[in-house]
Amino acid sequence: MKRILVTGGAGFVGSHLCERLLNEGNEVICLDNYFTGKKSKITHLIDNPYFEIVRHDVTMPYFIEVDEIYNLACPASPVHYQYNPIKTIKTSVMGAVNMLGLAKRIKAKVLQASTSEVYGDPEIHPQTENYWGHVNPIGIRSCYDEGKRCAESLFMNYHYQNDVRIKVIRIFNTYGPKMEPDDGRVVSNFIVQALKGEDITIFGDGLQTRSFQYVSDLVEGMIRMMATGDDFIGPVNIGNPGEFTMIELAQNIIDLTGAKSNLIHMPLPKDDPTQRQPDISLAKEKLNGWEPKVPLKEGLTKTIEYFDQLLSGKIIR
Repeated sequence: MKRILVTGGAGFVGSHLCERLLNEGNEVICLDNYFTGKKSKITHLIDNPYFEIVRHDVTMPYFIEVDEIYNLACPASPVHYQYNPIKTIKTSVMGAVNMLGLAKRIKAKVLQASTSEVYGDPEIHPQTENYWGHVNPIGIRSCYDEGKRCAESLFMNYHYQNDVRIKVIRIFNTYGPKMEPDDGRVVSNFIVQALKGEDITIFGDGLQTRSFQYVSDLVEGMIRMMATGDDFIGPVNIGNPGEFTMIELAQNIIDLTGAKSNLIHMPLPKDDPTQRQPDISLAKEKLNGWEPKVPLKEGLTKTIEYFDQLLSGKIIR
């Protein structure tokens, strides 16, 4: 049994990770300030004697004895991270400093949940880990993009200067149950609009692409990355290389829900990437053959079922 700290553990991805780690026989401490996380995502775990919830903000130091740290704390959707951009930057940067300082003191292994947003609006396609990115440092998305880029720099320098045992992953668009219906992410937006019988809002011409991975594939990749030896620190892309336009995604959701929704086009937000697709060759090589297992339609079906129950009141938000 390992003792594991998960920051942002009451969030969409964090709650899935906590559940998986508990199911594997570990003791899990979930740390969250509930800015975007919700207790309802983890209440079913409370009766587990090896699960603990701590209300805390990672911008403040935290002291505990653990074997591993998964640093997920940070609002991850544009609606949330642009709501308070200064807070977003502080969460990424100061949160990284505090978790790295903790890992240094207690000699724990620490994983940083970075993002494909470090690539910005990429000039190469698909994106490999050695691509430095094309990011607007003063744009509307920079609070998240540059915050995560700075966090990666901090992780690397704590490793080189202080021998902290680090792991860095770059997460591409992830979806699945426990997403919020109003988080502004494209999958949740499209599903909720379709289930409500509303028209589906597409920004721009709808030909911009994204690659969508189901949350269980991400969690598997995270755990495998944490289990790698100290000679591999990353960064490594964790995503599904299947590439879809926004129109293709919308049509898939319309077909699966049976909705009569029309597609309504709105102006494209500033600095919105036109292409996003991971090269996962490194992940396959270093993470024991890891690759996504859940195809888009299967994952969308499960996610639609979740939102259908949520909107009907069968699941408490």
